[in-house]
Amino acid sequence: MSRRLLAYFLLDTSGSMNGEPIQALNNGFNGLISMLRADPQAMDSLHLSVITFDREVKNIIPLIDLASFYPMEITCPDSGPTHTGAALEMVSELVKKELVKGSSDEKEDWRPLLFIFTDGKPSDIQKYRQMIPVIRDLEFGAIVGCAAGPKADEQFLKELTDHVVKLDTTDAITLSSFFKWVSSSITMGGKSQGTGESTPLPPPPSELNIII
Repeated sequence: MSRRLLAYFLLDTSGSMNGEPIQALNNGFNGLISMLRADPQAMDSLHLSVITFDREVKNIIPLIDLASFYPMEITCPDSGPTHTGAALEMVSELVKKELVKGSSDEKEDWRPLLFIFTDGKPSDIQKYRQMIPVIRDLEFGAIVGCAAGPKADEQFLKELTDHVVKLDTTDAITLSSFFKWVSSSITMGGKSQGTGESTPLPPPPSELNIII
């Protein structure tokens, strides 16, 4: 069995994503899956897990290999808060349970990847800040935060990771461009030489503003 690369996606499905933004998110994410399926190495090693967060946090797609992944429609409520901290708590529990550290009969997994997409800011700020050191201790190969749309507050994502992308809008073209870049990032994650190394990220397209 080849060494696995685990990629966790935390997707904001709070009320403000209702309408065109959630449609664009679905289209962009399904486009990402299609792009990854064209990469033989991703087909061989990539495992995906999708967590949505609004008032509730759900692992809507538990960890599954790319070949078996079946796209599902991501939905969101009409209104409600953004429980980003609770989403980080769930992903930390999943990684501790799912990441293979390596043994005599199992290959060690690559360092996992974490992608967080939000169009707002955490409603559970205290829980969010409590979870930041926990997430950092898990030693992800890369954590990428995406603040999408005019109401997204990238400063909270900056507390968690140095890799933060700001999108001016949540329309289909912009999200498609973002997920294309994510696809390249994941492909590079599976080509890193050592399991102990961080994943280098490719340069983003012009539509994506990297926050320094």
